[in-house]
Amino acid sequence: MSANLTHADWQRLAGELSFETRAYIGDAFVEAASGETFEAINPATGQRLARVASCDAADVEAAVGHARAAFNRGDWSRLAPGARKQAMLRLAALMEMHINELALLDTLDMGKPIGSSLGDMAGAIGCIRYNAETIDKLYGEVAPTGEESLGLVLREPLGVVGSIVPWNFPLMMTAWKIGPALAAGNSVILKPSEKSPLSALRLARLAQEAGLPAGVFQVLPGFGHTAGKALALSMDVDCLSFTGSTGVGKQLMQYAGQSNLKRVYLECGGKSPNLVFADCRDLDAVARHAAEAIFHNQGEVCIAGSRLLVENSIREAFVERVLAHAETMQPGDPLDPASFMGAIVDATQHARILDYIRQGVAEGANLRTGGQAVSPVAGGLFVAPTVFDNVTPQMAIGREEVFGPVLAVFGFDSEEQAVALANDSEYGLAAGLWSQDIDRIMRVSRRLHSGQVFVNNWAGGDMTVPFGGVKQSGNGRDKSHHSLAEYSELKTVWMSLAT
Repeated sequence: MSANLTHADWQRLAGELSFETRAYIGDAFVEAASGETFEAINPATGQRLARVASCDAADVEAAVGHARAAFNRGDWSRLAPGARKQAMLRLAALMEMHINELALLDTLDMGKPIGSSLGDMAGAIGCIRYNAETIDKLYGEVAPTGEESLGLVLREPLGVVGSIVPWNFPLMMTAWKIGPALAAGNSVILKPSEKSPLSALRLARLAQEAGLPAGVFQVLPGFGHTAGKALALSMDVDCLSFTGSTGVGKQLMQYAGQSNLKRVYLECGGKSPNLVFADCRDLDAVARHAAEAIFHNQGEVCIAGSRLLVENSIREAFVERVLAHAETMQPGDPLDPASFMGAIVDATQHARILDYIRQGVAEGANLRTGGQAVSPVAGGLFVAPTVFDNVTPQMAIGREEVFGPVLAVFGFDSEEQAVALANDSEYGLAAGLWSQDIDRIMRVSRRLHSGQVFVNNWAGGDMTVPFGGVKQSGNGRDKSHHSLAEYSELKTVWMSLAT
């Protein structure tokens, strides 16, 4: 069992691992049409894992052709719901059989701790199963007409869906995108991040083994400015689903307007506030959750609780507890099950995080702990958990998404001030609220401008609830039945019965 594997076991398994590096187009693994490749680097060691096919517009055109042909043939789009369900359940079963391998691929590719990767795999498998089980349980509608007419509301697949996923949760985000899109009957083209393509390519092989028809699921590794842009500009892609930065999300919407007005669903940046009121029950437990909310996955989390808002009457005592928990969350070898934090995904992101830390010091924030690169593994890219106090909304670390293990602490004296601070952001992906006052919980939850509010927890939820943001955190929702609606079209059929 995965839970019983030791650090040495994971190191051995990593050494035995092989990598699929070719694109999956149609029903075959092929090199990029240009022959170009890019390096996959292990950020924990700096060592090259593989060279991966670098797809561009020519590969996108080929994949879109296969996807459209499969959709038009009805190999998947018109397959009986029960048959699609069984194919997706086979895929989930294969993913479960290869859970250690898939987890290792994400850990080696982007540096997250193996324990976190295993949790991601469980979530990805659950997502595929959840969406498979919904396929034969969704009904159409009969409109309330008079006896002379019959109005039917049918739900049909859109066609070709392009999914562009991020590097921080490679396979879990992939499942969130492709699960409902496939369940709805679409053909899906996946572009994984160039920073973490390996698990997506392994998933393609498993999808092939599960019996998904040719052209229904394809994987194009490559860069956003080449393969991603080509998907967004394609006149034959009907929908684009993206998780990543707000800046790139805006570009994709422009490309959609320049092409065929394809639907664009975006889950973009975040600068999530975590509000702690003085009446919360257990300061130490809440402080641990607050630390986990920012240091989990090295802070490379769209909903990271990067803004900690604490009532001033308890702020100093609370921050001291957060600092104590941060000491127990130091980065380590991602292959060690005991490591809470792993490596930063690449040198660019590593330098960006350190630049924000230097800027925080220069702007006058109080650096309480961390703030430096560390080296638990020689050659790796690691940053210590970092906490700034006395942060103001004007500081870069208080407004901009760092996407690293950097916590900005604010103080407040009243509920009104707390809500104003929390909402003073261009983002609105998530928010946390810690209090035992049910009246306050109801008031503040409604006033927070956020797609999701976690009350007396952080990042709670499962596949039954939607995930997504407001403002410049994007639109649309992943997870739950609501996500299937985004990958399907409503068709009205009106029948005259009185002729």
